[in-house]
Amino acid sequence: MKPAAQDPLAQLTEIRAIMERSSRFLSLSGLSGVGAGVVALLGALIGHFYLQSHYSDGYLQLMRGSAAERSAALPFLLLLSGVMIGLALLVAFFFTQRRTKHDGQVLWSGPARRLALALAVPLVTGGLFCLRLFLGGDAAMVIPGLLVFYGLALLNASKYTLDEIRWLGLTQIGLGLLCMMLPGWGLIFFGLGFGLGHIGYGLVMYNRYERPGAATVACKSVVAR
Repeated sequence: MKPAAQDPLAQLTEIRAIMERSSRFLSLSGLSGVGAGVVALLGALIGHFYLQSHYSDGYLQLMRGSAAERSAALPFLLLLSGVMIGLALLVAFFFTQRRTKHDGQVLWSGPARRLALALAVPLVTGGLFCLRLFLGGDAAMVIPGLLVFYGLALLNASKYTLDEIRWLGLTQIGLGLLCMMLPGWGLIFFGLGFGLGHIGYGLVMYNRYERPGAATVACKSVVAR
């Protein structure tokens, strides 16, 4: 029996693993997903209470209201969105940087830059598109649009990172399309997609790749793909 060091199959497997790591950013932290989900849930609650305090029917009235009512609410909604995005990015940076150090990797590597670009293009496009919907009187389609564009961004980025991102993206798209049929439930779908979806994904990823004893399983999983 040949030693492992001389086994051609073992050598090919090792080369494939090295190539996989050089082309993909594999140090995403599941805890960053959990943190982003918690931020999204808190943001949805803050938005709900704000709209309830300013409009008799809350979110429903904002969707059906006049352009003047939507314009009056826009500064607060943009501020809330900016704070949520900022906090989610800080959480993601903290936990992902911690994992890259643990894995002996560099955070802002070539694969990480490609991943960021693949995410940014659909997200920026979707954000501007949804802003135009809000200002143009189609406020009911804003949250479905955000979910769909975010799901497309995750699908676009999945080729540069862990394959599980693809399933999160498909989940977001499915929720967005369903929300289109039930626009009055927009805040609930927002919490489901950006909140519970991220938390569930993050816990799965943490248990699969980051918990003690999971490193060997994760390496075999990546190589098998």
